[in-house]
Amino acid sequence: MQVKAQIHLEGVSHSYLTADGRLPVLKDFSLSVQKGGFTAVVGPSGCGKSTLTRLIAGLIRPDKGEIYLAGEKVTSPRPTVGMAFQNPVMLEWRSVLKNVTLPLEIVAPRKPWQKRKERARELLRMVSLVDFEDKRPSELSGGMRQRVSLCRALVHNPEVLVLDEPFGALDAFTREELWQVMRSLRKEEAFTCVLITHDLRESVFLSDEVVVLSDRPAEIQHVAKVPFGENRKLSDLYTGESTELLAGLRNQIEVAQGNAKEPQ
Repeated sequence: MQVKAQIHLEGVSHSYLTADGRLPVLKDFSLSVQKGGFTAVVGPSGCGKSTLTRLIAGLIRPDKGEIYLAGEKVTSPRPTVGMAFQNPVMLEWRSVLKNVTLPLEIVAPRKPWQKRKERARELLRMVSLVDFEDKRPSELSGGMRQRVSLCRALVHNPEVLVLDEPFGALDAFTREELWQVMRSLRKEEAFTCVLITHDLRESVFLSDEVVVLSDRPAEIQHVAKVPFGENRKLSDLYTGESTELLAGLRNQIEVAQGNAKEPQ
């Protein structure tokens, strides 16, 4: 089978075993993200968004269906994937620099320390943290720790970046600041991204398309193309075009929750 998309899920179903039996979370789910694309996924709480990220990363196997990255079937965790989560877990006994280089110890253990350090410093410079490389995680703010988490996810030059609500625990202003950092990283680093988020503004500002999932077991209910280009600004979120797009996405979420009807 030849799959041109960088990320491709075909007829994926997945469920979890609970005390009450099997709990289906994804049903006959198919999704493609082209190389260099950025897709945001939104939907009702508990519909299977985080499960989707773990399937793409190869951390869990689907009950049914196939997952491909760059045309290769995913059957286990892959070094070509970088991940960042809402809680940027770091090792307190390691400096910021050594937290960032940690993935390289796993996927490129023979790479010289000087090369690892240069790559980490390159990313820390992009997120304005190069002066904090010797600090411990507890000495950083929440926003700073999330910047470090993004650097760690990118340090091994992954082809695919999976973001599971990485900015969800931050205050509104810090969140917007990191959106802009993410946009800058995307210009400098070559990766294909899937972002899970509950923030519709975040989905519109960062992505090329927003996929709305139905309630559990999740299917794709709606796909909205984002009309803004590479040089988008936060002020674009306050235009009439953006307001209309966000209102449409909000309506789709309400449909998924069973609180509204599908627009005609």
